Amino acid sequence: MHATRLLPTALAAVTLFATASALAQEASNLERVTVIGSRKSLPAASSTDTLVPVDIYSMSKITEGGGQFDLAQTLQYLSPSFNSTRQTGADGADLIDSASLRGLGSDQTLVLVNGKRRHTVALVNLFGARNRGTTGTDMNSLPLLAIDNVQVLRDGAAAQYGSDAIAGVINIQLKKKQGCEAVAGFGQYSAGDGKNYLASAYCGVKIADGTLGVTGEWQDRGRSNRADPGDLRTIGDTQVKNKTVYLNGEFPLSTDNKLYLTAGAQNRDASSAAWSRGGVGSDDIPSRNSAAMYPDGFVPYINGDIEDRYVIVGWKSALAGWDTDLSQTYGSNKMRYNISHTLNASIANKDLLAGGKGISPTSFDAGGFGFSQATTNFDVSRFFPDLLGGSNIAFGAEYRREKYNIVAGEPGSYNDVDGLGFGGNAGSQGFPGFQPGDVTNRSRNSQALYADWEANLTQALTVDAAVRAEHYSDFGSSTTAKLAGSYKFNNAFLLRGAASTGFRAPSLQQLYFSSTITDFINLQPVDVVIAPNGSTLTNAAGVPALKQEKSTNFTVGFTVKPSQDTALTADLYQIKIKDRIVLSGRVDSSDPNLGPILQGLGVGQAQFFVNSVDTRTRGLDLTASTRSKLGAGSLNTFLALNLSRTTVTKIHVPSTLKIEPDVLLSERERLFIEEAGPRAKATLGFEYSQGAWTGEAKIIHFGSQTQGTFNVGEYLHYKPKTSMDLGMSWQATPALKFSLGGNNVFNVKPTRQDSGQTDNGFYYDSVQFGLNGASYFARAYYKF
Repeated sequence: MHATRLLPTALAAVTLFATASALAQEASNLERVTVIGSRKSLPAASSTDTLVPVDIYSMSKITEGGGQFDLAQTLQYLSPSFNSTRQTGADGADLIDSASLRGLGSDQTLVLVNGKRRHTVALVNLFGARNRGTTGTDMNSLPLLAIDNVQVLRDGAAAQYGSDAIAGVINIQLKKKQGCEAVAGFGQYSAGDGKNYLASAYCGVKIADGTLGVTGEWQDRGRSNRADPGDLRTIGDTQVKNKTVYLNGEFPLSTDNKLYLTAGAQNRDASSAAWSRGGVGSDDIPSRNSAAMYPDGFVPYINGDIEDRYVIVGWKSALAGWDTDLSQTYGSNKMRYNISHTLNASIANKDLLAGGKGISPTSFDAGGFGFSQATTNFDVSRFFPDLLGGSNIAFGAEYRREKYNIVAGEPGSYNDVDGLGFGGNAGSQGFPGFQPGDVTNRSRNSQALYADWEANLTQALTVDAAVRAEHYSDFGSSTTAKLAGSYKFNNAFLLRGAASTGFRAPSLQQLYFSSTITDFINLQPVDVVIAPNGSTLTNAAGVPALKQEKSTNFTVGFTVKPSQDTALTADLYQIKIKDRIVLSGRVDSSDPNLGPILQGLGVGQAQFFVNSVDTRTRGLDLTASTRSKLGAGSLNTFLALNLSRTTVTKIHVPSTLKIEPDVLLSERERLFIEEAGPRAKATLGFEYSQGAWTGEAKIIHFGSQTQGTFNVGEYLHYKPKTSMDLGMSWQATPALKFSLGGNNVFNVKPTRQDSGQTDNGFYYDSVQFGLNGASYFARAYYKF
């Protein structure tokens, strides 16, 4: 859709503006808020009054005394629809935790900060990762102390917010209140490792008539290791050191004008362990090791220097009774790899053949990648109290520019100096560097127009309709729509439902990622090339250009609020996705079309991204909460449940693609899609407060999960598991609070498996809730 094709939508928006202006009356001056999923800005309403399911999680108590030190793990044990499991043995995915909603891909959830689109990471999750083939948003790049609340919209919202909002939307609302607070925390696993140190402070400073909130955070998390004694490998959490600073403020310029600002930066030094290489007597010498360097074998370490930046600058105003919001958002994510405790076996072997000891450098700059996103938004809205019983009309435009680049590593990280297919393998062991042929620098832009009308047709009936048209410079156009409504039978009972279409644009990372990586299959190393769209290999295979995924979403449910202290919500949903982008199965050198190309590259297998799968996800979300008096104190109880099942309904091989369906998507890869997370997840929480003391118990249930093995027809079955978190807080003074507790206090672990068939080569895999076991924590919180 070029500019001329957007003209009808633009004219419709102008007509809507003019028509509504004729009906306008002056808006109320009441303090107003907006909950994600609605453009309406009115006095705050309960989530039981929303047209679609929205969970609102206040971060204050969690920040002061919670057992988790980052946002992804906090939501993992709070929101049943949310899944984020720390990976081990998954290369770059060990360094950045992926997150998703409702068992779909991490790139099918849109993340906002203060209602503005947040950029995704540059990383593509690959081997060993749960969300393989996808990108996502790094939830842990924001400090917990900077967050006021997190709103989780559990419904498709592409017509309202654009690409990626298929599974739902997460909006992270940052603080901008006056006053200061600080927290210091320590945690570790019961095994004695994974020591986690946290120091964070927030200060909201009055500037003129506004407030600027400043948050600084330092986190140092140590490595954990669950490998058996004598095992060279390191199986557990990545070592992470974060330094983060965030600013968030709003500054009134006049009665109807205000300037707002958000700016954040995080530098992360992370290090994960790769697969071990054998020593003298193993098949790894001379192919992957040198007897002179590591006679007993070794573990390479994949180190990542990650830089994340984010800026929002905006101006809110009022024009002829309309609220306007003009904003510019910029975000970037960069990752640079350095591989240590390693070698280039071809260099060592050449040295040995030349009469040397067989020595190679032990560390290499392996290159890296970066992604940036600049988004300009202009939003207009107004509430008309006398139009159809009360209507909110909103419309706007968006322009977004994205860039993606890959930088090559130093030659020793990828080259083969002793001869192709001879002696030592090329590149740094653990993670071969990006090659000059991988280098890319790509960009694209998109434009969008949207309109949204929410009306109270009667005192009981509320309806919202939204439409959005977008055009991408690299693949074309998409128009999506949404219709939602609720009927309030009385003050206690509300029926609600929604139907929508959605889409997700192929990410630049999926379009242009290119690399050669060593994977382990049945514990045996295989070099695998990931070929980008439009490359010699993918063109030879007949892989078509990537296009957008398309979705249809249906939600129906009800809410019950018999009193101010008790609430219940239940929502059924169905999400159908067509032309879902997946990372293909592996083509090997025996393929008659691609075999010669692979042999020329010196690799054993190849993969690529392709639109080839249709899926259907059905599920149920249930929440219930109540507050009551118990003895001299008060008891808060909360239950949340998600049941979800994703099914691959069709595998369609493009007519130009010369590959068999079972190769395009093997049974093992199909299960990674269908069971990316547990099919059931529930949280039951109890909080009892009396005087200065507060105790908390949280029971988290993770349903079963099934994964494929490297052998056709064999499976890994993970039984349902239930863990418990316990915590206690003491308000020592009005300003000072101490907290301590434990997570997974009964040391529950996933079902033990055959280590030769798991992704990480260990009998405990990173599924459901991870493999580290029990941990303990202590916190001190001070407000001043």
